[in-house]
Amino acid sequence: MKFELINDHFENSKRYNIPRAQLIIADIPYNLGNNAYASDPRWYKDGDNANGESKLAGKSFFDTDNDFKINNFFDFCSRLLKKEPKEKGKAPAMIVFHAWQQRNMVIECGKRHGFGNAYPLYFTKKSSPQVLKANMKIVGAVEEATVLYRDKLPKFNNGGAMILNHAPWEKDSSYSVIHPTQKPIPVLKR
Repeated sequence: MKFELINDHFENSKRYNIPRAQLIIADIPYNLGNNAYASDPRWYKDGDNANGESKLAGKSFFDTDNDFKINNFFDFCSRLLKKEPKEKGKAPAMIVFHAWQQRNMVIECGKRHGFGNAYPLYFTKKSSPQVLKANMKIVGAVEEATVLYRDKLPKFNNGGAMILNHAPWEKDSSYSVIHPTQKPIPVLKR
């Protein structure tokens, strides 16, 4: 599989000669800032708080996570997605992963950029990355995303199988990890 990592929020589509897309899957910054590893064992050396803080303590995942502009992102996506087709079953869509606190912001920003329709997706994990807080509060073990589309409901080519709004989070170690919260390829393929 060929992939290219470009750390700049993809605001300059012409520069990369990206062709128009039928589907955009994006994982926007969760605005965690320098608290990205806050409840993750990686905050500490060897994952143990008795060993003191690691080099990841007080860090963000990427420098670009601090200056993400969601309106610029949606402007880019509205230009990158194919136009609404005349034929049925070919409508373009976006799937945007986000923190649950960002859900309304994503939906409202989508509306301002022509994506008047949305519905949620949930991916359930077997455990939580917030293990350091597991004895203090209910911890999150769900990844949330929103499907956004313009007018026509997007139809997924799934051979007639039912697609639920929740699915298991299947990990796969057959590919390299380039981001600490990278989404598993099997989840994205499904």
